[in-house]
Amino acid sequence: MSDSPAGVVDLLGVLAYAELTAFLRLAEDAAALAPSLTDRAELSGIAAAEYAHFRLLRDRISSLGADPERAMEPFVAALDDWHAQTRPGDWWEALIKAYVGTGIAGDFYREAARQVDPRTRALVDEVLAEEVRSEFVIERVRAALAEDATLCGRLALWARRMVGEALSQGHRLAAARPELALLLVAGGREAAPEGGAAPPAGGVDAGLIEVGRLFARLTEEHGKRMAALGLVPGP
Repeated sequence: MSDSPAGVVDLLGVLAYAELTAFLRLAEDAAALAPSLTDRAELSGIAAAEYAHFRLLRDRISSLGADPERAMEPFVAALDDWHAQTRPGDWWEALIKAYVGTGIAGDFYREAARQVDPRTRALVDEVLAEEVRSEFVIERVRAALAEDATLCGRLALWARRMVGEALSQGHRLAAARPELALLLVAGGREAAPEGGAAPPAGGVDAGLIEVGRLFARLTEEHGKRMAALGLVPGP
């Protein structure tokens, strides 16, 4: 059994499974949808990075005395459902999912990590770094829009679907795992000690209320990604 609070193990578990499934889906999209060998190689490289992140998270879970498979298991159904509901139909949809869909999910986990111990928070920040993915997707999508402006409406609609599905799954996870929801409570609390979570403020109900406010911030970050892609006007 783990001596670490359940919320911390939940956060690492959901993120570990998210990284594992991201690796599998990106590798599948690279093989099936990439229009060139260069694109296939680029997306495969991003997939390989996701698997490396999964291994880091798995090892961190083990170091806390928890079983990685048990830590991931509660999140399998929700994340598998999300992938099933957002299966891309072509290369451009795959890129939007890799950037927008994965990005808003990462924002969710990053917010939760603000309330955990410094070592865990640093690991979450490391595995959620999206510079390489962002540069690749933004370059490809902007070039495509310059050649075919009719793509804009379709991809913008697809991106909105990504956000809707991600927020729906976020609600589902938070409601099912109240310890994870409590990590999302903002309030300027001091950083938690090693392997721990900051003390909850207001209990589970207050945590779930704060999740709603969190989703407003996630939507704002989504808007920034859309502007970077050229799918909406920038600020």
